[in-house]
Amino acid sequence: MSRHLRYIPEPGTLVEVTCRIIHGRMLLKPCRELNEAIIGTLARAKRRYAVDVCAAVYLSNHCHLLLCVNDARQLARFMNYVNSKIAREVGRRTRWREKLWGRRYSAIVVSAEPAAQITRLRYLLSHGVKEHLVARCTDWPGVHAADSLLTSRALDGFWFDRTAEYRDRLQGKRCGTYAHAEPEPLRFDPLPCWAHLSASRYRASVRELIAAIEAEAANERSRRGIAPLGAEAIGRQKPQRRPETVKRSSAPAVHAATPTTYSVLVCAYRWFEVAYREASAKLRGGDRTARFPEGCFPPSLPFVGPLLMPAS
Repeated sequence: MSRHLRYIPEPGTLVEVTCRIIHGRMLLKPCRELNEAIIGTLARAKRRYAVDVCAAVYLSNHCHLLLCVNDARQLARFMNYVNSKIAREVGRRTRWREKLWGRRYSAIVVSAEPAAQITRLRYLLSHGVKEHLVARCTDWPGVHAADSLLTSRALDGFWFDRTAEYRDRLQGKRCGTYAHAEPEPLRFDPLPCWAHLSASRYRASVRELIAAIEAEAANERSRRGIAPLGAEAIGRQKPQRRPETVKRSSAPAVHAATPTTYSVLVCAYRWFEVAYREASAKLRGGDRTARFPEGCFPPSLPFVGPLLMPAS
C-alpha cells in the first residue's frame, strides 16, 4: 500500500505530529542536557521556520507535537531540522550509531473545531500520567508542556554548537558543557481555538484539563492497586534496552469532533490524493507538463506552492 501523502488543507492548520524511536527503545530517556537540547532545538526551529508550537511532550521512546503550519513544505523543513539535530544529540549521549527514528513522522490534521483541538491538547498533556509513570503532569522529568502552559513561563533550552566544540578539540582545547551553548527559550503558542483567551483564562483552561487528567489516572491506579513508577525509576532505564512488546495502533486519517467534519476533511484529502496519483502516472509516462495539486511534493520535482497571481 502506498504511504500517506503529506497534506495540509489550508494555512494555519493545526497538526499533531508523532515520532517514534526505533524498536521502542528508551533512547530519549530524560536527562538535563538532553532536555535542554530538545527544548533549544524546538525553539530555534520554531523561529527559523515560523512554525507555531502549541504543545510538546517527549517520553523515553516517542514524542508528540501540536504545530500550526501553513503547508507541507514548512512542516517538512521544521521536522527535518528538529529530528536530525535531536538524533545527533541522542547518539552523542548514548553512543547509539544506528538510525534513531523508527519511521518517518506521522502528521495528522486536526480540524478547526474547538472540541477536536482541546481533545488533542488533553491527549498530549496526559502523557506520563496516563501510563502511570508519574502522578502529576508536571512530575515528568523530560520535556513536557504542562508546567509552561500552567505558568506562561518559557522552557529553558540551549542550542549546542557541536561544530565549535569539535574545532576546540582539534586544537587541544578543553571546554565545558556550555562553552558553545546558546540560550534558546521555548515559549508555547496558544491553541488556535483558544487564541482569543487572556493569558490568565488560558492558564485556567489548561489547569482544568490537567486536573481532570490527574484525577482520572488516580482513580485508575486506585482501582488497580498500583502506584506511579516515579522519576527515579525512569532515570534508571537503560536507553538501548529493547522492550519485549511495543504498542501499535492504527492512526486516524484526521482528528475531528463530528462525523460531518471528519468526512469533509477525509474527502478533501481523497481528492488531493487522486489528483496527485493521476499527475504522477502522467509524469511516469513521460508527460513533463503533468500538473500536480498545490501543497504536494511531486516525485523528484520541487514542492508545488500556491500559484502567484499577477499584479493588476
